[in-house]
Amino acid sequence: MHHGVNESFDISADLPTLAKTKVCIVSAGVKSILDIPKTVEYLETLGVPIYGYETDRYPSFYTRDAGLPVEKIDKTSLVQLLRTQDELDLNHAVSVVVPIPEEDELDPDLIEGTINDALKEANENGITGKKVTPFLLAKISEQTKGDSVKANISLMLNNAKTAALIAKEYHQ
Repeated sequence: MHHGVNESFDISADLPTLAKTKVCIVSAGVKSILDIPKTVEYLETLGVPIYGYETDRYPSFYTRDAGLPVEKIDKTSLVQLLRTQDELDLNHAVSVVVPIPEEDELDPDLIEGTINDALKEANENGITGKKVTPFLLAKISEQTKGDSVKANISLMLNNAKTAALIAKEYHQ
């Protein structure tokens, strides 16, 4: 859910799809350019459970903590949960959030300020719809001197590694 969702109703079609698709999503949280608390609340409203992989804090993509609590789960418990979901034939996603590796985390104040400035600039320049995300990501990359791109690569690799560990355990 984008900032200003109360006025724009800009809700990604991905969110309701998760409520009716059996899949385990491993991510570093939703993009930090989104309204994270509203997105998390919306997912919970849709019945999509969110678990923190070995963390009790919801990550904020480039940072390890969005300021929201999340139920902590380990690999064994998660695999048991996924198998139970399959046995009960429950058709909704399970969201597993894993924070960016600590050494690659960006400064939370820098990211928050950069996003807020970029959102303001987008609004002032009439940038809306599909043009907002690329605009914001370009501004973040510019303001972080490319560190956001490096962080993005790190969190994607970490997500893939975590997903592979979960999949390996699930299929044993």
